[in-house]
Amino acid sequence: MSTAHVIDNTSHIPADLVPVMEALARVGRDLCRTIKRGPLGGNALGAGVGENLGGDQQKALDVMADEAFAADLRSTSVRYYASEEQDEVVELNPAGRYALAIDPLDGSSNIDVNVSIGTIFSIFEAKDGDPNGSFLRPAGEQLAGGYIIYGPQTYIVVTFGAGVQSYIFDPDTDAWTLVETAHKVPVKAFEFAINASNYRHWSPAIRAYIDDMIAGETGPRDSNFNMRWVASLVAETHRIMSRGGVFLYPGDQREGYERGRLRFLYECAPIAFVIEQAGGQATDGHDRIMTQQADELHARTPFVFGSAEKVARVTAYQDLPTEEVNALFGNRGLFRA
Repeated sequence: MSTAHVIDNTSHIPADLVPVMEALARVGRDLCRTIKRGPLGGNALGAGVGENLGGDQQKALDVMADEAFAADLRSTSVRYYASEEQDEVVELNPAGRYALAIDPLDGSSNIDVNVSIGTIFSIFEAKDGDPNGSFLRPAGEQLAGGYIIYGPQTYIVVTFGAGVQSYIFDPDTDAWTLVETAHKVPVKAFEFAINASNYRHWSPAIRAYIDDMIAGETGPRDSNFNMRWVASLVAETHRIMSRGGVFLYPGDQREGYERGRLRFLYECAPIAFVIEQAGGQATDGHDRIMTQQADELHARTPFVFGSAEKVARVTAYQDLPTEEVNALFGNRGLFRA
């Protein structure tokens, strides 16, 4: 099959990154088809095949996607490839100038239940002879960040540091068509996303914030809110890009969850880049993600992002003195004994 014109309008892509984006688009197109065929393709896409370095179970599609992206990017100017599914950085093209970090298949727990899943990617300038250092640097040094969502429609949403563009895959033309050149996060929204089953493990500040949302028009917010939780970061991001709201994955008291479960490099940094370029905010609950950096390839971070006012409100709750938070939670805690 011809790979010409995979993206039918590259005017919004820096010229030297066009081949990299074309490679991501080709693999995304092929994954879209594989996912849509499901068991018709003869593959158990959701079958467990092992664990990655972070202890998360790898699905067959995780490994398939990782191998496909690495293979296609090898012929581009990507020198270093860091994947959530790989223990270490892989050198693809010794003459390349870029370092690409990727979560090849985000939300893989949803493969078998036909819920939107995706790919998340981030591009830096490679540091010659320094594979890890090419990635362990401030998130604000990203040259590009974005995601591909495989759902009822398949999109690439990407920023190169000057706004956010969206491309939709057209199966009739076999191409990605530019449909949005200045994608913005809606300012007003009445939705929040969090895994409420972990309520008992959260800090008092997070519990107080969620209690006030759940209290609706009878509480201090004077408005009713809806809760959403898909357990697919790409799906959550795309909803917020479309409808606004706030997403929270805080750290909590459980062993191994002190810094949440989302990886800074492969998930949070690129999503933060997109969200900020679309007018939203992204923090670790206190500070901007874009001013921070991972201290190891698979480091995790708490993550809060979405419409700017809502993210700022989470920060305000978390930055209250402990005694004020405890008093606030004691007065308003809807689930206390």
